[in-house]
Amino acid sequence: MALSDLLYPDNPKRRQELIQLHQELLNCMSINFCATNELAGVLNAHLGCTINHIQMRESSTVKENCDVIIQAMSEIQHQVQKIDSDMKEKLEPVLYQKLYDIKEPELEKIAIAHKVFSIVLGEATSTAGMVAVKLLSSNFITLTVSKLVSLLAQIGASVLGGISITILGLGIEMILHAILGAVERNQLLTAVRSYEKHLAEFKAASEKYQRAIREVTSLVRQQLQ
Repeated sequence: MALSDLLYPDNPKRRQELIQLHQELLNCMSINFCATNELAGVLNAHLGCTINHIQMRESSTVKENCDVIIQAMSEIQHQVQKIDSDMKEKLEPVLYQKLYDIKEPELEKIAIAHKVFSIVLGEATSTAGMVAVKLLSSNFITLTVSKLVSLLAQIGASVLGGISITILGLGIEMILHAILGAVERNQLLTAVRSYEKHLAEFKAASEKYQRAIREVTSLVRQQLQ
C-alpha cells in the first residue's frame, strides 16, 4: 500500500472513482462522435453538404478529441446557417416567415423548403425539405449544439483536457499521474468532484444533442421506407 493511502484511507476509493468517471467521459464522447457523423451523413445525402466524418483519436488527449468534435459541430452550424440564408434569398419574405411560424402546418413548410432545394441543388431528394425544416424550425442549432460546444470547450480547458484517451491501459498510477500531475494525492477528492461536475453537465447536454439527431434521422428513415 502506498504511503499516501495510509495517510489518506479514502484514496483507493477515490482512485477507482476517477477511473470510472474517466471511462464514462470517454464513452459519452464516443457516442457524440457517432451522433455527429450520423447527422453529417444526413446533411451530405439530402442537402448537398460535404461535411467530413470524424473519429476519436486514440493517441490524442481529451482536449484534442474535444476540438475534433467542436470543429465538426461548427461546420454543421455553418452549413445550417447557409441553408437558412439560401431559404431567405430564394423565398418571398412571407414564405420565409412561414418556415418559422409554429402555427403553419409542417407539410406546407416541407413543401416550401423542398422547392428551394430543388432550385439550389438542381435536384433534391424527397426528404430534403423535411430535413431542412426540422433543423431550421427547432432549437437544435441555437441551443443544443451551442450548449454542447461550450461544454466541450470547458472540458478541454480543464484538468481533464491533457489526459490521453488511452490512459486506461496504463494502470492506476499512470492515470493518477496524468490527472493530478503535481497535485498532492490528498486532493483526489477535489479532482473527483471536478470530474463529476463536468461529466454531469456533459451527459445532460449530450443526451439532448443525441435526441435531436434521432428526431431528424428517424424521420428520414420513415420517409425512405
